Amino acid sequence: MADSAVASTKASSKKSIAWRPWIRAIHRDAGYIVVGLTFIYALSGIAVNHLTDWSDGDASFQSYTQTYELGPMTGTDDEIAARVKEKLHITKETREVYRRSDDELDVTLDKRSLHINAKTGQVVDEGQKPRFFLRVANWLHLNRGKKAWTYVADTYAAILLFLSLSGMLMIPGKRGFFFRGAILVGLGIAVPVLYVTFSGPT
Repeated sequence: MADSAVASTKASSKKSIAWRPWIRAIHRDAGYIVVGLTFIYALSGIAVNHLTDWSDGDASFQSYTQTYELGPMTGTDDEIAARVKEKLHITKETREVYRRSDDELDVTLDKRSLHINAKTGQVVDEGQKPRFFLRVANWLHLNRGKKAWTYVADTYAAILLFLSLSGMLMIPGKRGFFFRGAILVGLGIAVPVLYVTFSGPT
């Protein structure tokens, strides 16, 4: 009878933890799915957190200045502006063309300005160009895309919540949540709580 009771207890115990392999499998696959998004959000978050460390205070764009010698130009302001854009292979729409002096002409475009000396033909091209990858990463992170991205971001957040919860339940025993895990979770929660307590808004 005793052996039968022990066997029954073991069988019951195995049934009670049969869900752990499923949790581990789903946790693993969900983690694979969000690797790309996690990389984007993490890299963008670091970049945005250190805006003052960028030379021009912008993590998405970097400033540049280039000088060209195109030769003397004549004609109306619009004609000169069009000729310069053609020679520099600029297709962006012109926002404004105005004279700074008899010889100097400024052409304003989106995130770009052309300072033209019609007499000498010197053109100074000043503007901003997107930083490789960071421009797109920040655009996605700050949710400046279409409304559809909101659903993607919400789904990503939900998967992260699942990963957090399932991670606490995957491993039984002393290395699981109810011993070592609880201590580590407590430490993780303590970081924002202590920061807000001692340095947060008042």
